Parts: sequence; C-alpha cells; structure tokens
Amino acid sequence: MKAALLQAEQAFQEGEVPVGAVLVLDQEILAQNRNRREAWCDATAHAEILVLREAGQRLGGWRLADTTLYVTLEPCPMCAGALVLARVSRLVFGAYDPKGGAAGSLYDIPGDPRLNHRLEVTSGVLENECAALLQQFFRDKRAP
Repeated sequence: MKAALLQAEQAFQEGEVPVGAVLVLDQEILAQNRNRREAWCDATAHAEILVLREAGQRLGGWRLADTTLYVTLEPCPMCAGALVLARVSRLVFGAYDPKGGAAGSLYDIPGDPRLNHRLEVTSGVLENECAALLQQFFRDKRAP
C-alpha cells in the first residue's frame, strides 16, 4: 500500500486526483500507476485501469488471476467491474469513497454473487494517510 500511496502523492503533485494503484503477483510489483485523467484527457485513465492494462501487456493476457491490487481509494463502479473482468484475486484499498465507492460503500461489485468472479476485499489499509491526501487535494482545489 505504501507504493500505491507514493503513486498517489505523485498524482497530487501533477494536479490529478491523488489515487495510486499497484498490482502484485507473488510479492512482485507487476504494475504501478496513478490517476492521469487530466493529463491524458481520458475519463477512463483511473489508476486501477492503467495498472490492469500494463499488467496484461506484461503478462501477455488479460486474466490476472492470483494478483492483488492495492489502491489508495475504494474503486468506482468502472474500476471494480474491471477488477472482476480481469479475474484479480484480491483488492486492498485505503480510504472509503462514500459517494462513489463500488467495493462496499455504494455498491459491492467485487462480492456480487450474480457475477462470474468475486474478489477478496480488505479495506481501510493506511486509511488515514490515503484520506488525508485526498482531503488536502480537494481543500486546495476549493480554496479561493
């Protein structure tokens, strides 16, 4: 999670919503990235999506079984759905997103029994550090 937090801090410095993600397989980082929506003018350039793309390219396939995704903010519906589709085994996130979270807050896509794959979810890891970075970002954005 600390590597994901470092990615989030870079996003903060770049003026992006500070979310970072790291995908791990057998204790090795396969991919790490951060939000790049503003820089890339792409609504889908969330940290989680970029990490899944990079890992798929690195492994030569879209199935990412036995991997764990660490992300600083609870995934949105798009990202949670992508985790299910990619067959990620485990999700670990920091801060909850009560307004848009899809891993337990508003929705529970990773645990929905109607889907063909479910993920183990661990929440609240380094929650205070992850939340503080997001809060500071939005405080700065709202400041006159």
